[in-house]
Amino acid sequence: IEKETDHLFNLKFAAKELQRNSKKCDKEEKAEKGKVKQAIQKGNMEAARIHAENAIRQKHQSVNFLRMSARVDAVASRVQTAVTMNQVSKSMSGVVKSMDATLKSMNLEKISALMDKFENQFETLDVQTAQMEDTMSNTTTLTTPQSEVDSLLHEMADEAGLDLNLELPPGQTSSLASSVASTEQDELSQRLSRLRDQVS
Repeated sequence: IEKETDHLFNLKFAAKELQRNSKKCDKEEKAEKGKVKQAIQKGNMEAARIHAENAIRQKHQSVNFLRMSARVDAVASRVQTAVTMNQVSKSMSGVVKSMDATLKSMNLEKISALMDKFENQFETLDVQTAQMEDTMSNTTTLTTPQSEVDSLLHEMADEAGLDLNLELPPGQTSSLASSVASTEQDELSQRLSRLRDQVS
């Protein structure tokens, strides 16, 4: 049980580390937004776009770290229940052995795979489990949605008090609210199609 308590501590520590990483990404996003505004004021649209892409990437990475933190925290709670009820099986102990190095790596893909193993163990133990959405499909992608980048450029231009004449796709208004809404809709459609691909 002492070993399990150590592993439990490591899980909780990893959840906090993931949360810290999320906050770091938030700070980076703000810094990149500031650079977008400066570049727009100087009329350097190429640099502005690069900083906007960086800002959007940091925003997505922040969300991914936050989601994984919640997932690890949920697993930690289930491990605690199993330890308390003396339900730690041999197979679960096997999963735990490879845990420490994986958690220290802060590699979202590896941590996600580890959480999958844990969740499978809990299913076999009949401990109530709430399967969280698999975040890995959009964790490893480095592409940035151009509509989000354009929206951010407009937002920073508005804050800088400048009019930005970017060529928007036909039918897309320049208002920030509608472009953000359409971006969210695009993301939802992509996520649904990915889920369909996984199921089929």
